[in-house]
Amino acid sequence: MFGVNETQTVDYSQEYYSLEDYQSSTPRWCSGCGDNAILTAVQRLCRDEQIPPEKAVFVSGIGCSSRFPHYMGTYGFHSLHGRALPIAQGVKLRRPDLKVFVNMGDGDCCSIGTAHWIHAIRYNMNMTAIVHDNEIYGMTKKQASPTTPMGIVTNTTPKGTYMEPLNMLSATLGISNVSFVANAVEWIPEVLYEVIRQAYLHQGFSFVRVVQRCPHFLPNIFDPFLRNPDAIQILTNPGATPMSDSLKSVYKNVVENNPADINQARELSMQKDVMPVGILYQATGVPCYDELRRAPRVVSMEMRKKALEDQFNRFAVNAG
Repeated sequence: MFGVNETQTVDYSQEYYSLEDYQSSTPRWCSGCGDNAILTAVQRLCRDEQIPPEKAVFVSGIGCSSRFPHYMGTYGFHSLHGRALPIAQGVKLRRPDLKVFVNMGDGDCCSIGTAHWIHAIRYNMNMTAIVHDNEIYGMTKKQASPTTPMGIVTNTTPKGTYMEPLNMLSATLGISNVSFVANAVEWIPEVLYEVIRQAYLHQGFSFVRVVQRCPHFLPNIFDPFLRNPDAIQILTNPGATPMSDSLKSVYKNVVENNPADINQARELSMQKDVMPVGILYQATGVPCYDELRRAPRVVSMEMRKKALEDQFNRFAVNAG
């Protein structure tokens, strides 16, 4: 707030986008669904970074989380189940000037979309991918997903799931050319926003897994982390915004990690009793497929004239 004797100068020659400019229709997610927090964080990011709405594209697959483009006041593509990533890659190749975001669910990304997920990491194209992980298929009414914990009773596992869940963080960290991997939880909005902000600013493919509650089908699955703040391990690094005093008072399990150390990142991702929250791994200078395919081509006027003459010389006019 400005004091009595302070003034603020506003440059009205520059267009300013407010939070409302990134809002579209009213979300239809259940009350208490973690998708709402992710939407709020992304809309706030767009406002703070002043991304022109016509320069942003949100691509999704199928599932509760994939309604995301409907609620953004930007361009969007609600695609097929598991196919969000290849469509987003096509958008980025054709329109490199656009800011491309991808929103997927845990089943959308890690089941039918697994092959696309693996190769998207390897291609390292400039986009931000957010996986909404509620550890269940929500829209299709409580089937086990690849990330559902062992022993959970679902419509497809009436006697409980038999296998250990897929660890998408450690799996992503094992793919060649990986450049950015982060983990967040939707009930800590300060860290959620900071993780998505750093993912957006990263040059390359940013993979962000967000743990989010499904209040309808698995309302208590994350209670051990909600009720015990020490089970949340906040990762800090020199490039992150400092934690607020209020956050420090609640979450005391803080580790200053080195995001450039992939071995440390893999160790953090494999922990059982605590959940790491923050940037696990970040590498700079990793080749980006979209930039490799956009190699500059210098075409002079002489080259253009020669190409035309070569084509004209292929034809002859018969005057007889």
